[in-house]
Amino acid sequence: MTEGFDEEVDVLVVGSGAGGFTTALAADAKGLRTLVVEKADRFGGSSALSGGGIWVPGAPAQVRAGYRPDPADVVGYLERITDGVVPRERLEAYVDQAPRMLEFLENLDPVLQYVWKPGYPDYYPELPGGSERGSVINIPPIDLRELGEDAARMLAPAGFTPKGFWIAPNELVDFYRLRQTWAGKVTFVKLALRMARARVFGEKVVTIGQALIARMFLAFRRRGLRLWLNSPLTSLIVEGGRVVGAVVDHEGTPVRIRATGGVVLAAGGFEHSPELRAQYQPFADPELSLGARSNTGDGIRVAQEAGADLDLMDSAWWYPCVSWGPGRIVFSLNERMMPAQLIVDAGGRRYINEATPYSEFGLAMIEGAPDGTARNPSWLITDEWSWRRYIVFGHLPIPYVPFAPAPTGRRVPALWRDSDSFVKAETVEQLADGIGVPRDVLAATLRRYDETAGAGVDSDFHRGESVYDRYYGDVTLPTPTVALHGGPYYAFKLVLADLGTNGGVRTDEHARALRPDGSAIPGLYATGNVAASVMGRSYAGAGATIGPAMTFGFIAANDIAARRAAG
Repeated sequence: MTEGFDEEVDVLVVGSGAGGFTTALAADAKGLRTLVVEKADRFGGSSALSGGGIWVPGAPAQVRAGYRPDPADVVGYLERITDGVVPRERLEAYVDQAPRMLEFLENLDPVLQYVWKPGYPDYYPELPGGSERGSVINIPPIDLRELGEDAARMLAPAGFTPKGFWIAPNELVDFYRLRQTWAGKVTFVKLALRMARARVFGEKVVTIGQALIARMFLAFRRRGLRLWLNSPLTSLIVEGGRVVGAVVDHEGTPVRIRATGGVVLAAGGFEHSPELRAQYQPFADPELSLGARSNTGDGIRVAQEAGADLDLMDSAWWYPCVSWGPGRIVFSLNERMMPAQLIVDAGGRRYINEATPYSEFGLAMIEGAPDGTARNPSWLITDEWSWRRYIVFGHLPIPYVPFAPAPTGRRVPALWRDSDSFVKAETVEQLADGIGVPRDVLAATLRRYDETAGAGVDSDFHRGESVYDRYYGDVTLPTPTVALHGGPYYAFKLVLADLGTNGGVRTDEHARALRPDGSAIPGLYATGNVAASVMGRSYAGAGATIGPAMTFGFIAANDIAARRAAG
């Protein structure tokens, strides 16, 4: 043991999300002694709470299906959507190494077998290099009983989830079409049968982010790798300008850990730090974030103390949501693609293609109208016709079912009726008064919307022109939008939320932390939301959060191994 240290490893990984686990598995495969430390009392971080998608153009699962996007085209696509914010070298590294990362994991352990979600398009599929077939990679569901007692150590979403209530990623689009297609009805029957099986056989099947982390942990555990929970990082140890280790408060005791190869920060963003939010994102509410509660920017703070530069600190993975109260956040996804709905700002005017990708939608809410009219909150307006046909913020358009895992029946749930996030009105005038906008402006907005919807073309905001706009839409209709059918009207208050912040430590194509002068800090790496995103302020497609986290963790481990081999 090196003098002055309590522990010595080759690689110290801070954070146990998908990025952290990938780093550890890659480092271990290179023969590097590795330790993962996690601030919280459960592993998984924001990855365990996520949709579990991994955006990887050219992934092995795509190639097996006979589809391989051209890497040069993908780099060009990323250059366009990041608008010069991200150096080309980082974009090229991501596009080159992301497929290699998944190939490595699939070859490492049979539990890590990934599947492609064909047909879920990139978020800007019409741009050169964008894909209508998409590059979203998922992992199959898994029964948590395979984890044994360790299942209780994995972070789980808040709230009650009935046994057996799970939907595979490839089934979600059909589930949203519950009333429109036979595939939707079949998916609903599958869900009911799964719940019955779980009650009879005790199954504990999970999917999306829970499955992603559970499977990664199984591979991690099989290799005998070490994970310390309840072990927040408190500082980095720097000698001669090089990061040589870190101080970790392990279960209440400060432990000095020497990392001979490097420290890899994979500790998440700062979404639940009121102080950092107030400093960099005063327009955001820390309580309206799906990121892990332990994400308070610790990794960003210690990296900055060690001399690291920061970038994109005003940025996050933005998402419009409805809040029914503390801890009751429902993100708006398929609702914004429903045919009979529109969204208005605080002045009662429509201002955006409602189906636009959620991160871009959030940026529009932050920006506000040119005349200063607020867009946070906004109001999504629909009608009784939609209420009876579509899944709206989790409400299922089926007859009332007692003890159902989601709201059912024609009656609006009491929680909604008692909330200031919901208004029901018989007339446009009552609706305007209920949401606090001028009557004449709202009436004109609805008339104009009905005119364009009746023509089948949204000449104002072009909704429905992108294949992405129609992904969760009603495929049984000849056009992606239809006019409102009159009262009663339903209005839902949309507020700015996020999946986590994505600004932080500035890094290079090797995931090395950079100083303000652009030089790398030896021994310090960063990946995931602790680092400034390779996506800039944009979002290439579903999984563009986790994909880079895993990829640059893989890159960091390989860079450490290569430098060790070179002496």
